[in-house]
Amino acid sequence: MNSTFLLGAAQQIAWGDFLFYLILFAILMALVGHFAWNPIQNMLQKRADKISNDLDSAEGARLKAEKLAKQREDALSESHNEANQIVTRAKDNAEQQRSAIVQKANDDVTTLKSHAQEDISRQKQEALDGVRNDVAELSIEIASKVIEKELTVDDQKELIDKYIEGLGKQNGAQ
Repeated sequence: MNSTFLLGAAQQIAWGDFLFYLILFAILMALVGHFAWNPIQNMLQKRADKISNDLDSAEGARLKAEKLAKQREDALSESHNEANQIVTRAKDNAEQQRSAIVQKANDDVTTLKSHAQEDISRQKQEALDGVRNDVAELSIEIASKVIEKELTVDDQKELIDKYIEGLGKQNGAQ
């Protein structure tokens, strides 16, 4: 019985209640639209704008980071080139210094060799002069003893010159 009562009541429309609910729904929708819907829409729009700005900022930051990475790569490449140039210049300088040192050593050897030859020639001449004097003295002593007389200075010089010429010819023949 209860169930038929409810079903029977559902078949009849109460226009007064329906109109009341419809007006109440419209007022409620207007209040929701004014107090909730517009602020929510504004909040969603602000959030969408913020997300869009953040995306734009992120894109700008990405472009800036790519630009900085490219600058770093260029700087690194440039520093590698500079390092290679420095190494090349150092090698060239070392080669020039090596050549200069070798040339100076060769010049020094040549100079020392010529000085040594001059010293040898001078010492040889001094030795020959010493031998001449010794031979002259010995020959004078021998000649004095053989002749038993004292030779004059001119005679001594003549005798020494002849003896030296004889030695010179003997050395030249050897």
